Amino acid sequence: MIQSKRRRWFREVVSWLAFGAALTVARASFADHYRVPSGSMEPTVEVGDHIFVAKASYGFRVPLTDAWLVRWSEPKPGDVVVLESPESDQILLKRVVAVAGQRVEVRGGRVRVDGRPEAESHPIQIEPTGGPDLGPVVVPPDKVLVLGDNRGNSRDGRYFGFVDRATILGRAEAVVARGGDVVWRSL
Repeated sequence: MIQSKRRRWFREVVSWLAFGAALTVARASFADHYRVPSGSMEPTVEVGDHIFVAKASYGFRVPLTDAWLVRWSEPKPGDVVVLESPESDQILLKRVVAVAGQRVEVRGGRVRVDGRPEAESHPIQIEPTGGPDLGPVVVPPDKVLVLGDNRGNSRDGRYFGFVDRATILGRAEAVVARGGDVVWRSL
């Protein structure tokens, strides 16, 4: 009888540990959610929004590491991504505006890529100044330039430079909660 209770207890603990491990792997490798702490992506994303992130958008990583098992896609201009900050241990939400090999210039918050104005299929906020200028400069191999949509109030690639594409954790797909309401606003 005592042995049976121990066995049941042991099976229960193992089941919970397996569930926890599966959940951890899923969040680390497939999908996750984040709460937005700052206004750097306004008006697209607001402070306090919860966003859904597809971590497998660009490939599959070894769970809980930075190592890629396989990559099937690359970040492209216009993607809203979640990435590791090059300056701190924070997670950032930014928009990719240029990728390796592209010539980019930012003046008064307006972006030109390869001599053409950025295709603004999303709203941006430039007030009051649009932030610091950049370039023209060519994005180095394996790097991307990320900016906030709130160009006048975003600590982004104009401050910390190009980021390694390997630091991108996934593509933000949608706002899933805003102001306590469940929503689905595609990014």
